[in-house]
Parts: sequence; structure tokens; C-alpha cells
Amino acid sequence: MSMASQMHVTIRLPGALLFDGAARKLNAEGADGAFGILPNHVDLVTALVPSVLLLGEPDGTERVFGIDEGLLVKKGHAIDIAVRRGVESADLASLHETVGAFFATLEDDERVARSALSRLEADMVRRFAGLRAEPRP
Repeated sequence: MSMASQMHVTIRLPGALLFDGAARKLNAEGADGAFGILPNHVDLVTALVPSVLLLGEPDGTERVFGIDEGLLVKKGHAIDIAVRRGVESADLASLHETVGAFFATLEDDERVARSALSRLEADMVRRFAGLRAEPRP
């Protein structure tokens, strides 16, 4: 493997791409604790826990992500991260508010989905009950 000054990082959500670009460093947290990865780090696969993921871009900009549990795979100069839920924040100080707003919206969406599913289930039960009531020819 050749020496590199940056790596390509992709952060994927189940239905979207959260980040796709170059980075010079990455800090994350696994089950065994926090760790950092530089471009020439050894290849690895690790599970991520809900935490803050910090990404240093080549121009020196720091990007901050609040993530749920997921999986990180580093191979060569590429890092692929798959997380269940994640959100980017402007900085570490505002991350708490950003994550709170994101999860409040998510809870509202889940509540609406559960309500729709309950109505669908109730309708299905009524239809099955109606099938029993009809006399057979």
C-alpha cells in the first residue's frame, strides 16, 4: 500500500448518504473505546457505538456527526461507515441541540407510522371478521 496524505470516507444511512469525501483524519468510538484513524492506518473492521464522529478534512475543516450504532470498514485508503441513524452538526457545541431536534422529528414520524399501522391492522381484522360472517353458498 502506498503512503497517502488523505483517505476517502463514506458515511451511509439506510436510505441516504450522509457524507462522501476526502479526510485527513477520523475519530470515532467503538465498543472498546475511542480511536483515531489516519490515512495509512492498518485495515480494520469495527462496530461503532452511539457517539460523536469527528472528521478532519484536508483543508483543516472539522466536521461533526452524531451517529447511532453502526459498522466501520477501513480498507486501503477508503473508509466506509454504515450507521442506522446519523446527523451532521455545525460544531460540537451545537451537536446536542441538533441531535435532539433530529430525534424529536424521528419520534414524531415513528408515532405517525405506528398509528397508521394500527389502523391498517384494525381494518384487516374487521375484514377477516366480515369473511366469517358471510354465509357460504
